[in-house]
Amino acid sequence: MTSLHTTRARPRSPGAALAAAGLLTALLAGAGPASATPDPGDLTPGSSSGAAVPRSAAAPDRELAPGEIPGQDEIVHSKNVTPLANVPSSYPNGINSDLAFQDRYAYAGSYDGFTIYDIGDPKAPKTVATVLCPGGQNDVSVYGDLLFLSTDSSRSDDSCHSVSQPATEKSSWEGIKIFDIKDKKNPKYIKSVETSCGSHTHTLVPGGRDIYLYVSSYSPSEAFPDCLPPHDGISVVKVPRKDPTRAAVVAFPVLFPDGGNPGAPANPGVSKTTGCHDITVLPSENLAAGACMGDGILFDITDPEQPRVIDRVQDNVNFSFWHSATFNERADKVVFTDELGGGGSATCNEATGPDRGADGIYDITGRGDQRRLVFKSYFKIPRRQADTENCVAHNGSLIPVGGGRDVMVQAWYQGGVSVWDFTDSTSPKEIAYFERGPLTTDKLGLGGSWSAYYYRGHIYSNDIVKGLDVLRLDDRRTDSAKWVWTDRLNVQSQPAYH
Repeated sequence: MTSLHTTRARPRSPGAALAAAGLLTALLAGAGPASATPDPGDLTPGSSSGAAVPRSAAAPDRELAPGEIPGQDEIVHSKNVTPLANVPSSYPNGINSDLAFQDRYAYAGSYDGFTIYDIGDPKAPKTVATVLCPGGQNDVSVYGDLLFLSTDSSRSDDSCHSVSQPATEKSSWEGIKIFDIKDKKNPKYIKSVETSCGSHTHTLVPGGRDIYLYVSSYSPSEAFPDCLPPHDGISVVKVPRKDPTRAAVVAFPVLFPDGGNPGAPANPGVSKTTGCHDITVLPSENLAAGACMGDGILFDITDPEQPRVIDRVQDNVNFSFWHSATFNERADKVVFTDELGGGGSATCNEATGPDRGADGIYDITGRGDQRRLVFKSYFKIPRRQADTENCVAHNGSLIPVGGGRDVMVQAWYQGGVSVWDFTDSTSPKEIAYFERGPLTTDKLGLGGSWSAYYYRGHIYSNDIVKGLDVLRLDDRRTDSAKWVWTDRLNVQSQPAYH
């Protein structure tokens, strides 16, 4: 199958941060406009082979010595992690993105489409179907027989045969695609919904008769007919469960009536808020947390069509781009991630330091509309990464250990997969890891884990170029999570595990 690469016509990146990194010149050569957005849609995957290194050809798996950088493509991991399987990417020349789960299946997005895996046996995942439907990022979620796919690259139309087209053209399309996945081997595309500025990510809000999608997008321009400023909110898509072909945008709640963080020059190195990047909802608490470029927000979703902002925070010292959010089980903490450099820079190094390109841990204090986000500390992986490795905090999920303890697993691009404990908000620590050595040793490469999530006792990681990794975590601090069995996991629709 031939992969179709697209070039995003709409600049969406915190360009100053990328330029400051000073590492993208070689990586971006020939890859279109230097507009590397948070999530590296315009970058070229590393030159290392997209397929996994055969275990027989690689050195035996081992732990890292303090300060050590593993060899090129070498697999290293802590003693409590066991790599079980790798399924090479369905799109060897593409970019793999997010993951969703339902029953015995994993759904993996890619800028070229999506893949359905049977993970009934985690040691031997099987590819069930591969759907070619180009459009960045193709973030994915599932509910019943429906699969939702985000398109945030300007396309000639809403079909799976579309080609890249400038966002300056009124006929261009971006938004949500809906598939019927009742027959896992033959998914059917049944509906599209165009949304303002596209759909960089979306968050599924389950309901009774209807499903809602919170569509996050950003970076408007007077030159874009379908993405005009001010773009100070999110699109709410309503999907009738009995007739999903009637899905439509029903609201555009304004989250930043004052315009949000102004960014530079008032706040140098900080992204101007022109929308949200990602939202996580906690339906059991009617609560949501939004990572919105220059702002982090907490809001009430009792009325899913009209979410209400309760509190809003900024970090104009160490956060460049608020990327994603994760609640703890008791809903009294939120972990926000900062995607410094848009996912295409080497920021897990001594030059960047421990507080930038990291997670920010916030306690939630008070009750009701008096709840407030209170900063406690930063967390960044302690393992040193090479200057040729794109590395920054990215997508992760809770590990449902219960008992009042807070543990999550998280992707760090070429920093690999990290398991860390933030029970003490002021003193987080890594307790397990898995990573590969640099894809390239002579120039900055693009690769590593895009998303790493815990589902039914295992960790699943969608590596940008290597494909699906399955890991087993054996640790007394997390073993209780193996008894928590969920039927579905869309990580941005966070379940009440206990």
